[in-house]
Amino acid sequence: MVVGLDIGTAKVCVVIGERNDRGILEITGVGVCPSTGIKKGVVVNIEATLRSVAAAVEAAEIMCGREVHSCWTGIGGSHIDGINSRGVVTVSGKVQETREIGQEDLNRVLQLAQEVKITMDRQVLEVIPQSFIVDGQEGIRNPLDMLGVRLEAEVHIITCSSTSAQNLVKCVNRAGFRVDDLILQSLAAGRSVLTDEEKEMGVALVDMGGGTTELLVYFDGAPCSTSSIPAGSELISRDISIVKSISFENAEKIKLDAGCCWESLLEGDEVLISGIGGRSTVSIGRKEILEIVRPRVEEIYLMVREKLDKLALSRPLGAGIVLTGGGAMLSGAAELASHIFRMPVRVGNPLPVPGLSEEYRSPQYATAIGLALVGNNRTSRGAGEGGGEILIAGKGGAKRGIEKFVEWLKDFF
Repeated sequence: MVVGLDIGTAKVCVVIGERNDRGILEITGVGVCPSTGIKKGVVVNIEATLRSVAAAVEAAEIMCGREVHSCWTGIGGSHIDGINSRGVVTVSGKVQETREIGQEDLNRVLQLAQEVKITMDRQVLEVIPQSFIVDGQEGIRNPLDMLGVRLEAEVHIITCSSTSAQNLVKCVNRAGFRVDDLILQSLAAGRSVLTDEEKEMGVALVDMGGGTTELLVYFDGAPCSTSSIPAGSELISRDISIVKSISFENAEKIKLDAGCCWESLLEGDEVLISGIGGRSTVSIGRKEILEIVRPRVEEIYLMVREKLDKLALSRPLGAGIVLTGGGAMLSGAAELASHIFRMPVRVGNPLPVPGLSEEYRSPQYATAIGLALVGNNRTSRGAGEGGGEILIAGKGGAKRGIEKFVEWLKDFF
């Protein structure tokens, strides 16, 4: 059994998967619970968070009839940072007394590639392969057993706040579950909604959560940029609440039921909602709602575009933009994004997975489904053991980084 746990600002989502007789993962349980202890991806109330986790897991357990003991947990938020690095070594030539690249050479170049300066309050979350260079020959995915003198490795290193990671794990542990490992939420979402062709052509995954919007850029098949914007779809609900003087709960309902950010897609004239404190029902025009929603979504997109404009890519993103997360479900989200980014845009629903009903093939479940898929990949090759190393800042960081790099390398083949 493999369990993916997505703890977000707006909701906690749990996906349970089990391998069938053919060794293929099937989704057998899904549980969702409102989240009240997370702000912008960071735990601000441990008790509230663990209650949400326990409730979501219980709902998934009831659906699949199995008991959960451990889970692959997503982590995200503004404390996430990604940097690109390069390591260079001379091939030792110890393999058959030739200049054949062996595992020892690979370990040495990976060690050098990830030796970047990070502060004591941060830890390495992922070390992801981009490509290798052997004697000036670029674009090599796996250099093992090749002949060469000079070996270079290009990697993308993702770091996170040690305190944020440890608080997240503490919540899950206190809810009664073990954390197999922490996985970047946007990486999990990408595993769920992106195709290999899109990753090769170049694509920007925009994961619009409740508290933050995560940006992950793939280029030539590997991540090259990771960043977070401290604004999400929760701000849209707050804007509606303030402008129309209604409760946040009613504003959230309006956003989900009638939220739109592209005028040609407006349907109907008005929305009826309950007044605050027992006041009479009031009506709000759908065009009024659009005039509140669109500027906020536009603002988020412009912040994403600003980050994309700073990337020094050798060519445009051929596959454009893929929107996912709860915010991507807004009517007109893709149309507005296409207008602002001036490139192809699609809404990223989870790719087909055995056992997954159409009800859950929605952007809001993309991260949790991706966590289960990534966890299944790592468990199937024995990478799930010892995941707790990531919890202690600075302890075994280099060793763990190499192990994760090798895991990612295996994903290419």
